[in-house]
This record gives sequence, structure tokens and C-alpha cells, in this order.
Amino acid sequence: MSNMATEIVAFVLTVSGWILISSTLPTDYWKVSSVDGTVITTATFWSNLWKTCVTDSTGVSNCKDFPSMLALDAYIQVCRGLMISAVCLGFFGAILALIGMKCTKIGGSETTKARITCLCGLHFILSGICSMTACSLYAHRITNEFFDPLFVKQKFELGAALFIGWAGSVLSILGGFVFCFSMTEGFSIREYSYNGETSFISTQNKVTKVTKTSEVSQAHPPDQIRFSGRRFGRNAYV
Repeated sequence: MSNMATEIVAFVLTVSGWILISSTLPTDYWKVSSVDGTVITTATFWSNLWKTCVTDSTGVSNCKDFPSMLALDAYIQVCRGLMISAVCLGFFGAILALIGMKCTKIGGSETTKARITCLCGLHFILSGICSMTACSLYAHRITNEFFDPLFVKQKFELGAALFIGWAGSVLSILGGFVFCFSMTEGFSIREYSYNGETSFISTQNKVTKVTKTSEVSQAHPPDQIRFSGRRFGRNAYV
């Protein structure tokens, strides 16, 4: 029962992390910068993996999609691929978790379910690693440009989407490791079934021996054996 509760906690962690990772893709603020006036902020510039926008003091936003994927910077293309991979791995990991968890009635034997659960954990760990790599790479580019004295263009700061992605990555990795620990139970179940089969064979042999012994004793009772021995001895004496 405790192992089932542990799997449920791991499932909640991993699914929560996958939801956070998925929410970072459409989130606007991957990097943000503002132009301050004397009293209010006159404009806010922000960008994500798909577009770059500017919002004025009245709240009106003007956005421009990136023109071509081939014309993008390499780090944006890598971040796109890693985030999409993280979402796909988390989706398949959630399906495997529903099949391999003990609280479900699908998936086959206990050993098979333990192996499926371990595979689910690997999916979530890879999903968290991909998301964390993408967010860290994007943040590394922002910080390098911000602290570079030779960079003359507009400098940005870390947006809220990066922190959401890091949080989701940590949850996915933690839950994935918990799922992987259930693989040891699969080996213990297999060992128990092997010992049980051996004990059943030995028990069956013992029952067969006892049955044969009882049949022999019924066919030749001790009195008849003694009597036949005496008669044989008397005849031999005569």
C-alpha cells in the first residue's frame, strides 16, 4: 500500500512538471526589457520562442513573428526542438504511468507493470533534462548579452517562462527517479515466483513419496510379512 501511495505521489509530481513545461511554450515572457520614462514605463519589450513584441503604456501590444526558421539564431532553434521533445516525452511518460501503476488494472503481471513504470520514469527524466537544457541555454544567452560591455543592442532580462520551465523540469526529474525505483520490486517479484515454483515441485515430490509408501504398507501389512517369514522359516526347518 505504501508503494502504491509513493507511485501516486510520483505521478502527481511528474504530471505537474509536464503541465508546467507545456505551459512555457505559449508563454510570452521568455525575455523582457522595459524603457522607463520620468513617471511611467513607456514601453515593454518581450520575446519568446515564436515572436517578439512591444507593449506601450496604454497596454496595446504589437507583435512580429519570426520571419523564417532558417534565418533564426541557432540557440532559438535548439530551444524549440528541446522544448517540443520535452512535451512529447512527458506525454508518452504519462500514458506509460497509467499503464504501469499498481492502482490500475491494465498492464499485465506485476513484473511487467514494474518495468513499464521504470520506462515511464526514464521518459520523465529525459523530459525534465530537455526542458532544463533549453531554459538554461536561453538564459545563458540573455546573461551573456546583458553583461557584455561590447553588446550595443537592447539588453533583456530573464522572463517568467524560464522560471516556470525550471520548476517543471525539477518536478519531472524528481518524479521520474521515484518511478525508476519501482524497478527493484519487479526483480523481487520475479525471485519470489521462482522460489514458489521450486517449493511447489518439492512439495509435490514429497506427496508422491508419501502416497507410494502408504500403498506399499497397505499391500504388505507388517503382520503378513512376519507371518510369511515364520512360515518360510518353518518350512525351511522341515
